[in-house]
Amino acid sequence: MAKNKVYLSLGSNIGKREEYIQKAIEAIEKTEGIEVLKKSGLYETTPVGYLEQDLFLNAVIKIETNFSAREILKIINKIEAELDRKREIRWGPRTIDIDILIFSDKKINEPDLIVPHKEILNRLFVLVPLFEIYDGEYFDKEEIAEKINELVKAGDQKIEKI
Repeated sequence: MAKNKVYLSLGSNIGKREEYIQKAIEAIEKTEGIEVLKKSGLYETTPVGYLEQDLFLNAVIKIETNFSAREILKIINKIEAELDRKREIRWGPRTIDIDILIFSDKKINEPDLIVPHKEILNRLFVLVPLFEIYDGEYFDKEEIAEKINELVKAGDQKIEKI
């Protein structure tokens, strides 16, 4: 049976942002049954949605696993809790945020689990690090490049590789 290829986004804008992202990646790497295949660089980005907060650091990783999307969601929620993630304001400040962006070529539409992530094509902080490591499992890579160009031209989201 072919293993699932999964892309996860990671973001942080509280405290030692890079440390939170690194700790989250380490926790994912230490999870039996998950292999981290690729990691993007780190990007500093402006917040989207709730704007009255500090800049984010964002990254995307590609993992391989036999776990289901639901099992991955449980794993990343546990890691977020261990890294003191609070869910007080929608799109608000957070020590760590981990989202499932793409789960192989699957489309999932459940109340608490939508894959591909419903905002994936509207967020530079997701698309740019994703494009860096993406192997074309779901979207065409050219489609991602076009969306990045559109969002850059719109000018309301800023992103810088660090």
